[in-house]
Amino acid sequence: MNAPVLSANREREVTVGNGWFMLFLLLALIIGDIALFIYTLVHAATDREAPNPYQLGGLVVAFPVLMVLLRGLFSLQPNEARVLVLFGQYKGTVRKSGYHWGNPFYSNGPSNFRQWAVMMDQKEKGQAAAQPVIHKVQSRNKISLRARTLNMPPLKVNDKRGNPIEIAAVVIWRVQDTAQAAFDVDDYENYVKTQSETSLRHLASAYAYDHGEENEITLRSGVEEVSQALRQELQARFEKAGVLVDEARLTHLAYAPEIAQAMLRRQQAEAVIAARQKIVHGAVSMVDMALKELAEKHVVTLDDERKASMVSNLMVVLCGESEVHPVVNTGTLYT
Repeated sequence: MNAPVLSANREREVTVGNGWFMLFLLLALIIGDIALFIYTLVHAATDREAPNPYQLGGLVVAFPVLMVLLRGLFSLQPNEARVLVLFGQYKGTVRKSGYHWGNPFYSNGPSNFRQWAVMMDQKEKGQAAAQPVIHKVQSRNKISLRARTLNMPPLKVNDKRGNPIEIAAVVIWRVQDTAQAAFDVDDYENYVKTQSETSLRHLASAYAYDHGEENEITLRSGVEEVSQALRQELQARFEKAGVLVDEARLTHLAYAPEIAQAMLRRQQAEAVIAARQKIVHGAVSMVDMALKELAEKHVVTLDDERKASMVSNLMVVLCGESEVHPVVNTGTLYT
């Protein structure tokens, strides 16, 4: 039996009334209602007759109605939006900054937008003290559209070759679709944190730390390529929450402490081997050049045994780490 596929919500931008106009209008109506109510009572007392019950009742009912309408006033800062939810139904999103008025029955929306604190009872669990868990949220369905920075702490993961490494990254993101952020995930901020950690772990396991095969991208040598791959994977995961990734980049990359010393010795040994190879390659080229120059200019005629002796001496001189002290031979090679 296949599970039902939930359709993704899509943002609809709407416009609402001018807040300043409605503020002055409602205040004028409230003042007028109070003044008319007082006038009705005073006029009835002066004429010594009962006030009109319908008029008095209308004035009494109008006052709480006007007070309720005042709740429809709200303000938005630049790069801030408000999701409008009426009796559980999404009506649209206001993105324009300023002072606005909307339906006062637009609810505060899902519970993940409300600020709440939960005290964990740690005494029953044998822990020292209870600490509150605070959930930072926006009020009245307001969602910030500003760019945010998620600086992930170093994670210990295994790279492609199974070596334990420490890796961290920074992600710059912002909400692009407010409807998806509000209704398609439970808490989009927590969703971003969780998916970022999952993506970073998956990325680290797909690449070797260093010393890859020929033309292989590694975490250490291909920082730009790896960062681009991380951004693409994050964007694919954040699509469900309506979040856009502006930038993703590695900030920390190192071997885990338990193998750091061993890997450092390996790197030093490989550096020494690479240097020796370069020295030997250069020494062989110089010896070959010397033999060719002697032969072409007919400086001396050397047989194979003398060439072998000359090559041996030159290789010792060129490849030796300590200073060479020459020995003058006053005889011949055969005596």
